Amino acid sequence: MLEEAIIVKELEDTFRKLFGRPASQVFFAPGRVNLIGEHIDYNGGHVFPCALTLGTYAAVRRREDRELCLYSRDQKEAGVLKVSLDDLVYSEKDGWANYVKGVVWAYEKAGFVLPSGFDFVCGGTIPRQSGLSSSASLEIVIGAALAGLYGFSVDPVRNAKLGQEAENRFVGMNCGIMDQFACAMGKKEHAIFLDTSKLDYQYVPVRFPEEELVIINSNKPHQLTDSAYNERRNQCGRALEEIRGFWREIPSLCALTPEMFEAAAGKMTDAVCRRRARHAVYENARTVKACEVLAAGDLAAFGRLMNESHRSLKEDFEVSCGELDFLAEEAAGFPGVVGARMTGGGFGGCTVNIVKKEAVSGFAEEIVKRYRAKTGYEPSVYRADIGDGPRRIKGD
Repeated sequence: MLEEAIIVKELEDTFRKLFGRPASQVFFAPGRVNLIGEHIDYNGGHVFPCALTLGTYAAVRRREDRELCLYSRDQKEAGVLKVSLDDLVYSEKDGWANYVKGVVWAYEKAGFVLPSGFDFVCGGTIPRQSGLSSSASLEIVIGAALAGLYGFSVDPVRNAKLGQEAENRFVGMNCGIMDQFACAMGKKEHAIFLDTSKLDYQYVPVRFPEEELVIINSNKPHQLTDSAYNERRNQCGRALEEIRGFWREIPSLCALTPEMFEAAAGKMTDAVCRRRARHAVYENARTVKACEVLAAGDLAAFGRLMNESHRSLKEDFEVSCGELDFLAEEAAGFPGVVGARMTGGGFGGCTVNIVKKEAVSGFAEEIVKRYRAKTGYEPSVYRADIGDGPRRIKGD
């Protein structure tokens, strides 16, 4: 791909300029979009993400000392950060580099000890703070680079788990496994139907004969670690404790059927936690149904489930925002749009839309115009392709 060749060359040129020697290997890991199943991976639910051809590139080379020298082309103002393998601690001032430190920390904690440091330059095609998993993509590309540099034998699922460990316990973002799993396990033209309670999964073909995936970035900045994301997870935990007063042995919210939830809902004393639990239970049921109808070729039903998902995220889980609501609701009423919903953690970021091919250009032009007039933000539109998981592009 020409675009990739240009990105890799720029990355390698930057590496040589900064460190006075060429990179030995270059890696790529994708971002992801979640078609349906939001905020339920940490509640034991089913999710339905797919990897994108957008992603993160990393050029690397081993050093002889214990130092990590880290540089991001997407955050040049931070310069080259230098940190010792013997001092892997979180520091707010280190920003994006905490993800690199966190993955190295998680790998070493798991027994994959680095004998020396490395030079690292990254850059990507995922818009920052878009809800397309730029952080998980970075974590997975770091894991791939560590395996390549040091000969670690790490399967993709282990890479995903260690990436999540880094984000949960080092960076402090209490995300579930979906983002890292989707980035690590992506397959071209397939979504991943994942049971997050067991990590059982299956690949489901996503080949729309007359439609396209269109992602619209609201370009409203958001910072999940500073948002209400962790609060939502805590609320779900409190909801589970209340429900266990009725369903004592239930392991997670998403182990409940809608009927079981309704039987317990009236006895819940915390109205907010009840709404959070309702979203988790019904979103899980929607995701299971969505996989079934997609496999049966009923795209109209899939689109209706996407629309229902957005309403639940707006009303019950309250992680949407006015900008995302406007994009999703305007899209849902637009001729040729099959379904639309926010995707990702929320509080900003993107919507994902399934749009008839002949309507894509008109839809994109009109939604940009309406959104700009309504909010003052300039949205970005991406016609998305579903891609594979991480790979080594160059090197032995």
